[in-house]
Amino acid sequence: MKSAWIDAHRGGQRQGLSDAQLTLLLQAIHAESGGAYGSPRMVRALRARGLSASKARVERLMREHGLRGRHRRRYRVTTDSSHRLPVAENLLARDFRPSAPNQVWSADITDLWTDEGWLYLAVVLDLFNREVVGWSMRARMDAELVISALGMAYARRRPPPGLLHHSDRGSQYASHAFQQRLRRYAMRCSMSRRGNCWDNAPTESWFNSFKRERVFGERFPTRQAMRVTAFEYIEVFCNRKRLHSTLSYRSPVEFMQQWEASQRRDQAVA
Repeated sequence: MKSAWIDAHRGGQRQGLSDAQLTLLLQAIHAESGGAYGSPRMVRALRARGLSASKARVERLMREHGLRGRHRRRYRVTTDSSHRLPVAENLLARDFRPSAPNQVWSADITDLWTDEGWLYLAVVLDLFNREVVGWSMRARMDAELVISALGMAYARRRPPPGLLHHSDRGSQYASHAFQQRLRRYAMRCSMSRRGNCWDNAPTESWFNSFKRERVFGERFPTRQAMRVTAFEYIEVFCNRKRLHSTLSYRSPVEFMQQWEASQRRDQAVA
C-alpha cells in the first residue's frame, strides 16, 4: 500500500491511477482536510496535485471507502441588535468582490459549546481573498472580543485609511469602544440591515464551514480544546490549504500570492 501511494505521487501525471492508488490519495486528502471535502473539492484537490479523475469516479471511491464530506447544519444567531446605540448604513450593499486586498473587511461572532460552557469566536475576513486576518476567542461576548479580533487584523495588515469594515448591527460592533477603535484605524463603518444575514453572507458562510468541518459531531471537554481546534482550522488549514470555490478553488494565501506576483509583473512592464 505504501508503494502504491508513492507511485501515485511520482508517476500519476504520466499514467492513469489505479483505483487503489487513487483511493490512497483520497484518504490522504480526507485526513489532511479533517473530512472537510466532498467530491467537488476532492476533484479540485487532485488537480492541484497535477492529477485528474472524473467526479463520478471520485464519488464512487469515496462512497465505497466511507469518505464523506461533512454536511451543513443550522446554528444559533448571536446578534444582539436590541439596543439604542447608533448603527451605520449598509455601505457594503452586498458587494463582496473588492478588487484588491485591504479594501473591505467583514466581521462576525459565533458561539461554540464546550463542557466548560460557551466560548465565543469573532473573526475578521478580508473579502478580497477570504482570509481570516484577525480573530479572537473569549468566554464573554462583549466589545473586547471584537476589538481584539480587529486589533489582530490591523497589526497583521496595516491597511491604508478608508478601509470599509462591515459587520452586523450587534451591540458589540455598535459599542462606543469599538467605534472609537475604527476611528483610530481610519476605517469606515458599514452594518447589515436589521435581521438580514445575507448582508454579511461571506462571514456567515465561513462560520458554517468551520462548524461543519471541525465542530459538529465532536465533544470539547474544555474551552482550551476548542481554542486549539480554532487555531488549527484558521491558521493551518483554512488560510493556507482549504480550497475556496469563490477563489477558483485556491487557498486564500495562494490567491494572494498569485495576485501579488501579477502586480509585480505589471509594475515591471510599466
